[in-house]
Amino acid sequence: MSLPHAILTALLEKPSSGLDLTRRFDRSIGYFWSATHQQIYRELGRLEAEGHIRALPAAQPARGQKKAYEVLPAGRAELARWTAAPQDPKPHRDALLLRLRAAAVVGTAGLEADLRRHRELHRRQLAEYEEIEKRDFPPGDDSAQARLQHLVLRAGIELETFWIQWLTEALEDLPVVEDTP
Repeated sequence: MSLPHAILTALLEKPSSGLDLTRRFDRSIGYFWSATHQQIYRELGRLEAEGHIRALPAAQPARGQKKAYEVLPAGRAELARWTAAPQDPKPHRDALLLRLRAAAVVGTAGLEADLRRHRELHRRQLAEYEEIEKRDFPPGDDSAQARLQHLVLRAGIELETFWIQWLTEALEDLPVVEDTP
């Protein structure tokens, strides 16, 4: 149920077309809540049908013109309701961790290279987050909106830092478990 709320959040930050939203998802929200372009467009239609958003009137109607959307009061109320509602953490599912557990019984062949690959991917993601932090959160912007957005980014930075450290330790501790038939 979070995709509609992610879209409402993005539209409250800035009224946008579906194309602009998909680009913004690719650059920000998508780091922690991914969605395909098709999912976003489908959800825009549903949110509009439910009266949570509306298409802004175009200055000059033209065939194939992008529709920009804005959030209506009902959409803002739904987002406020959802934000205030309690929600339990979701169980973590990670295929890499399951593969490590399986390696204990079938052997570690090929695992070291993949652990190194994962560590490099996390290093790249961390570098990207740190670049976003430098670019978008200069010292001195203490607005509530900026602080909350920065908290989300800091969570991503801390998670990437954790994974890099954990993968480094895993590589150091990786025992060679002989392949078993």
